[in-house]
Amino acid sequence: MHNMSWNVFRQTGNIETYLLMKELEINNASSEEPLVSAMTEQGEEDPGSN
Repeated sequence: MHNMSWNVFRQTGNIETYLLMKELEINNASSEEPLVSAMTEQGEEDPGSN
């Protein structure tokens, strides 16, 4: 999603698209850790661990 937002901003110069990209970056950074720990708590395994 980040790459798509960046490409749209780069092509159009639309500041709202840039702000969306930044919001996605912030949300991704703040939600990454809880998602990993939630998956671990549910017993999800790394597909590459087999």
